[in-house]
Amino acid sequence: MDIEISNSYDLLVFLKLKNLLKNITNELWWDSAGSFEVVISAILVQSTKWNNVKIALKNLKDYDILDLESLAKIDSLILKNLIKPCGFYNQKAIYIQNLCKNIINFFGDFENFRDSVDREWLLTQKGLGKESADGILNYVCFREIMVVDRYTQKLLAKFGYEFDSYDEIQNFLQNGIIQNYSKVVELYGYEIPLYKVYVRFHAKIVEFSKNYRAK
Repeated sequence: MDIEISNSYDLLVFLKLKNLLKNITNELWWDSAGSFEVVISAILVQSTKWNNVKIALKNLKDYDILDLESLAKIDSLILKNLIKPCGFYNQKAIYIQNLCKNIINFFGDFENFRDSVDREWLLTQKGLGKESADGILNYVCFREIMVVDRYTQKLLAKFGYEFDSYDEIQNFLQNGIIQNYSKVVELYGYEIPLYKVYVRFHAKIVEFSKNYRAK
């Protein structure tokens, strides 16, 4: 990169000037943000392309089982067949059904899960790592937590930032925004909630990485 950044706020400014989300109608980038669909997507998207996830989600919708209760009790062979486009479907089906059953057992319903779940609980669920857990917390529960993915790691590396762990990257990203929050408000022109900053920051990183990786 031909510019330098001293913190994550500088990176946000750099990305915002690219006007990357101008054609995105949902201010949270993900049309299904806040929904149960995103929880399932966090498992389906692992080790596959997003287009494959969209096919699997459509299959689940067409079969009318894209909800907590239906997925918890659906025949596992049917579920495996419906999510087969995502690959690793045997394992993912187990993860999905176990997660759905545990949500019902611990929280009762999706609404209470969304309001009450924490990172520690999510990380005890097989099939959910830190990225998946944080994606659920940010995009579903609207918590003030930044998602870190491979796009984030590669982009920071291009600016000369190398980290030893997921948590170090996350702390770097969040601290720069928190410490410069007044500037963030000026940048956006309104008192933007911190969770929404993280949603849009991550969205800009992904969109930039997809649009500029060949350049």
